[in-house]
Amino acid sequence: MKSKAFAKNLKRIIARIENARLSYSSHQIIKLIAVSKYHTSSDIECMYEAGQRAFGENKVQDLKSKTTDLATLPIEWHFVGTLQSNKINTLLSLKPSLVHSVDSLALALALDKKCQTRGMVQDILLQVNASKEDSKHGFALESISDIYAQITHTCANLRLKGIMTIGVNVDDKRQIAKCFEQTKKAFDTLQGAEILSMGMSGDFELAIQNGANMVRIGSALFE
Repeated sequence: MKSKAFAKNLKRIIARIENARLSYSSHQIIKLIAVSKYHTSSDIECMYEAGQRAFGENKVQDLKSKTTDLATLPIEWHFVGTLQSNKINTLLSLKPSLVHSVDSLALALALDKKCQTRGMVQDILLQVNASKEDSKHGFALESISDIYAQITHTCANLRLKGIMTIGVNVDDKRQIAKCFEQTKKAFDTLQGAEILSMGMSGDFELAIQNGANMVRIGSALFE
Protein backbone atom coordinates (compact mmCIF):
# COMPACT_ATOMS: atom_id res chain seq x y z
CA MET A 1 0.00 0.00 0.00
CA LYS A 2 2.80 2.43 0.85
CA SER A 3 4.38 1.98 -2.57
CA LYS A 4 1.15 3.04 -4.27
CA ALA A 5 0.64 5.99 -1.90
CA PHE A 6 4.23 7.17 -2.32
CA ALA A 7 4.02 6.85 -6.11
CA LYS A 8 0.85 8.96 -6.06
CA ASN A 9 2.48 11.56 -3.83
CA LEU A 10 5.60 11.69 -6.00
CA LYS A 11 3.57 12.13 -9.16
CA ARG A 12 1.56 14.95 -7.56
CA ILE A 13 4.66 16.76 -6.26
CA ILE A 14 6.42 16.47 -9.63
CA ALA A 15 3.36 18.00 -11.31
CA ARG A 16 3.40 20.91 -8.85
CA ILE A 17 7.14 21.39 -9.40
CA GLU A 18 6.55 21.42 -13.15
CA ASN A 19 3.80 24.04 -12.92
CA ALA A 20 5.96 26.26 -10.73
CA ARG A 21 8.94 25.76 -13.04
CA LEU A 22 6.99 26.79 -16.11
CA SER A 23 5.70 29.91 -14.36
CA TYR A 24 9.35 30.91 -13.76
CA SER A 25 11.18 29.65 -16.87
CA SER A 26 10.75 26.76 -19.27
CA HIS A 27 14.57 26.50 -19.30
CA GLN A 28 14.88 25.91 -15.55
CA ILE A 29 15.68 22.35 -14.43
CA ILE A 30 14.61 21.41 -10.90
CA LYS A 31 16.17 18.63 -8.82
CA LEU A 32 14.01 17.05 -6.12
CA ILE A 33 15.61 15.81 -2.89
CA ALA A 34 13.29 13.57 -0.86
CA VAL A 35 14.01 14.38 2.79
CA SER A 36 13.67 11.05 4.54
CA LYS A 37 14.86 12.02 8.02
CA TYR A 38 11.67 10.88 9.80
CA HIS A 39 11.23 7.74 7.74
CA THR A 40 12.48 4.18 7.75
CA SER A 41 14.78 2.44 5.31
CA SER A 42 11.72 0.51 4.15
CA ASP A 43 9.92 3.79 3.37
CA ILE A 44 12.92 4.98 1.38
CA GLU A 45 12.97 1.74 -0.57
CA CYS A 46 9.28 2.20 -1.40
CA MET A 47 9.92 5.76 -2.57
CA TYR A 48 12.87 4.52 -4.63
CA GLU A 49 10.60 1.96 -6.28
CA ALA A 50 8.21 4.83 -7.08
CA GLY A 51 11.01 6.49 -9.05
CA GLN A 52 12.77 8.86 -6.64
CA ARG A 53 16.57 8.62 -6.59
CA ALA A 54 17.98 11.43 -4.40
CA PHE A 55 17.36 11.37 -0.65
CA GLY A 56 18.41 13.71 2.15
CA GLU A 57 19.16 12.95 5.79
CA ASN A 58 19.81 15.46 8.56
CA LYS A 59 21.65 13.26 11.08
CA VAL A 60 24.95 11.58 10.32
CA GLN A 61 24.07 8.48 12.34
CA ASP A 62 20.77 8.05 10.47
CA LEU A 63 22.54 8.47 7.15
CA LYS A 64 25.06 5.82 8.17
CA SER A 65 22.43 3.25 9.16
CA LYS A 66 20.26 3.87 6.10
CA THR A 67 23.16 3.71 3.64
CA THR A 68 24.04 0.36 5.21
CA ASP A 69 20.45 -0.91 5.04
CA LEU A 70 20.06 0.20 1.42
CA ALA A 71 23.58 -0.50 0.15
CA THR A 72 22.28 -2.51 -2.81
CA LEU A 73 20.36 0.48 -4.19
CA PRO A 74 22.24 3.16 -6.17
CA ILE A 75 20.73 5.98 -4.12
CA GLU A 76 22.12 9.51 -4.35
CA TRP A 77 22.51 10.56 -0.71
CA HIS A 78 22.50 14.18 0.46
CA PHE A 79 23.27 15.54 3.92
CA VAL A 80 20.88 18.38 4.76
CA GLY A 81 21.21 18.80 8.54
CA THR A 82 23.44 20.76 10.88
CA LEU A 83 26.91 19.21 10.82
CA GLN A 84 28.90 18.98 14.05
CA SER A 85 32.67 19.00 13.62
CA ASN A 86 33.03 15.73 15.54
CA LYS A 87 30.84 14.01 12.94
CA ILE A 88 32.86 15.10 9.90
CA ASN A 89 34.94 11.93 9.60
CA THR A 90 31.90 9.68 9.79
CA LEU A 91 30.04 11.77 7.22
CA LEU A 92 32.94 11.76 4.77
CA SER A 93 33.29 8.00 5.08
CA LEU A 94 29.73 7.75 3.72
CA LYS A 95 30.67 9.80 0.62
CA PRO A 96 27.50 11.91 0.34
CA SER A 97 26.75 13.35 -3.07
CA LEU A 98 26.28 16.82 -1.58
CA VAL A 99 26.53 18.48 1.85
CA HIS A 100 23.90 21.25 1.90
CA SER A 101 24.59 22.83 5.25
CA VAL A 102 28.09 24.28 5.63
CA ASP A 103 27.12 27.19 7.85
CA SER A 104 30.40 28.70 9.09
CA LEU A 105 33.93 29.38 7.94
CA ALA A 106 35.27 27.23 10.79
CA LEU A 107 33.21 24.27 9.60
CA ALA A 108 34.35 24.76 6.00
CA LEU A 109 38.00 24.81 7.08
CA ALA A 110 37.57 21.72 9.26
CA LEU A 111 35.78 19.89 6.46
CA ASP A 112 38.48 20.85 3.97
CA LYS A 113 41.23 19.63 6.30
CA LYS A 114 39.55 16.25 6.80
CA CYS A 115 39.00 15.92 3.04
CA GLN A 116 42.67 16.70 2.43
CA THR A 117 43.71 13.98 4.88
CA ARG A 118 41.45 11.52 3.07
CA GLY A 119 42.60 12.60 -0.37
CA MET A 120 39.07 13.45 -1.48
CA VAL A 121 37.06 16.39 -2.73
CA GLN A 122 33.58 16.99 -1.31
CA ASP A 123 30.77 18.89 -3.05
CA ILE A 124 29.12 21.37 -0.69
CA LEU A 125 26.62 24.20 -0.47
CA LEU A 126 26.97 27.14 1.91
CA GLN A 127 23.93 27.71 4.10
CA VAL A 128 22.68 31.29 4.25
CA ASN A 129 20.33 32.67 6.89
CA ALA A 130 18.25 34.77 4.53
CA SER A 131 15.40 35.11 7.04
CA LYS A 132 17.75 36.50 9.73
CA GLU A 133 16.02 34.31 12.31
CA ASP A 134 18.01 33.44 15.43
CA SER A 135 16.74 29.86 15.24
CA LYS A 136 18.44 29.30 11.88
CA HIS A 137 22.09 28.72 11.06
CA GLY A 138 24.08 30.16 8.19
CA PHE A 139 25.94 33.08 6.72
CA ALA A 140 24.37 36.52 6.36
CA LEU A 141 23.30 37.33 2.81
CA GLU A 142 25.33 40.52 3.00
CA SER A 143 28.58 38.59 3.52
CA ILE A 144 27.99 35.52 1.35
CA SER A 145 29.76 36.85 -1.74
CA ASP A 146 33.03 37.48 0.13
CA ILE A 147 32.79 34.22 2.13
CA TYR A 148 32.04 32.22 -1.02
CA ALA A 149 35.10 33.63 -2.76
CA GLN A 150 37.27 33.06 0.32
CA ILE A 151 36.28 29.40 0.67
CA THR A 152 36.65 28.84 -3.07
CA HIS A 153 40.22 30.12 -2.96
CA THR A 154 41.37 28.59 0.35
CA CYS A 155 39.62 25.21 0.52
CA ALA A 156 41.08 23.14 -2.32
CA ASN A 157 39.33 19.96 -1.18
CA LEU A 158 35.85 21.46 -1.17
CA ARG A 159 33.95 21.95 -4.40
CA LEU A 160 31.53 24.81 -3.86
CA LYS A 161 28.38 24.17 -5.88
CA GLY A 162 26.11 26.96 -4.61
CA ILE A 163 24.01 27.95 -1.62
CA MET A 164 21.09 26.70 0.44
CA THR A 165 18.53 28.54 2.56
CA ILE A 166 15.43 27.78 4.61
CA GLY A 167 12.48 30.11 4.02
CA VAL A 168 11.25 32.48 6.71
CA ASN A 169 8.80 30.79 9.10
CA VAL A 170 5.71 33.00 8.64
CA ASP A 171 2.28 32.70 7.04
CA ASP A 172 2.72 35.76 4.82
CA LYS A 173 3.65 34.45 1.37
CA ARG A 174 4.99 37.85 0.36
CA GLN A 175 7.57 37.69 3.14
CA ILE A 176 8.55 34.16 2.16
CA ALA A 177 8.85 35.15 -1.50
CA LYS A 178 10.97 38.18 -0.56
CA CYS A 179 13.34 35.93 1.40
CA PHE A 180 13.75 33.67 -1.64
CA GLU A 181 14.09 36.62 -4.02
CA GLN A 182 16.91 38.11 -1.94
CA THR A 183 18.67 34.74 -1.83
CA LYS A 184 18.44 34.45 -5.62
CA LYS A 185 19.97 37.91 -6.03
CA ALA A 186 22.87 36.89 -3.81
CA PHE A 187 23.24 33.59 -5.70
CA ASP A 188 23.53 35.46 -8.99
CA THR A 189 26.64 37.27 -7.70
CA LEU A 190 28.52 34.06 -6.89
CA GLN A 191 31.08 33.07 -9.51
CA GLY A 192 30.64 29.47 -10.64
CA ALA A 193 27.63 28.76 -8.42
CA GLU A 194 25.27 26.19 -9.98
CA ILE A 195 22.87 25.07 -7.25
CA LEU A 196 20.29 27.20 -5.44
CA SER A 197 18.69 24.87 -2.90
CA MET A 198 15.61 26.42 -1.32
CA GLY A 199 12.03 25.36 -0.77
CA MET A 200 10.47 22.64 1.34
CA SER A 201 7.02 21.03 1.55
CA GLY A 202 5.22 24.23 2.52
CA ASP A 203 6.92 26.72 0.22
CA PHE A 204 8.69 24.92 -2.64
CA GLU A 205 6.51 26.45 -5.35
CA LEU A 206 7.34 29.97 -4.15
CA ALA A 207 11.01 28.99 -4.07
CA ILE A 208 10.94 27.70 -7.65
CA GLN A 209 9.10 30.82 -8.80
CA ASN A 210 11.98 32.82 -7.34
CA GLY A 211 14.77 30.84 -8.98
CA ALA A 212 15.41 27.69 -6.93
CA ASN A 213 16.77 24.76 -8.94
CA MET A 214 16.82 22.28 -6.06
CA VAL A 215 14.04 21.63 -3.54
CA ARG A 216 14.03 19.54 -0.37
CA ILE A 217 10.66 17.91 0.27
CA GLY A 218 9.79 15.52 3.08
CA SER A 219 6.30 15.46 4.57
CA ALA A 220 4.46 16.14 1.31
CA LEU A 221 6.09 13.07 -0.23
CA PHE A 222 5.92 10.62 2.65
CA GLU A 223 2.46 11.48 4.07
